[in-house]
Amino acid sequence: QVQPVESGGGLVQAGGSLRLSCAASGHPFTIVSMGWWRQAPGKEREFVAAITWNGGDTYYADSAKGRFTISRDNGKNTMYLQMNSLKPDDTAVYYCAVPSPYGPAFTASNVGSLALYDYWGQGTQVTVSS
Repeated sequence: QVQPVESGGGLVQAGGSLRLSCAASGHPFTIVSMGWWRQAPGKEREFVAAITWNGGDTYYADSAKGRFTISRDNGKNTMYLQMNSLKPDDTAVYYCAVPSPYGPAFTASNVGSLALYDYWGQGTQVTVSS
């Protein structure tokens, strides 16, 4: 059983930065691609960013492009989301998501599909004040 655990959320003013971390245990970390999703109050969960198992490919939602950077350190079994120039609209609970290693490979056309991901963390709250 894969167990992702997020950390790094908090309260920040608009224009500020935060770095989220996701540590995933219970599975060979190095062979799975991973993603970040978020859910704001009253809204559906939405894709933010994803990264392939070796970090060779990254994918971003339009809302994250140019402001957020996804990365991973396989030696530490940890994935990161560096968020800069934060806006109040970024306020949400951010989730780390891991697909089954036996599922389809990440592509630009499928990374934003909720069904691709099998394991979810508890989430970390990010609040951006105006």
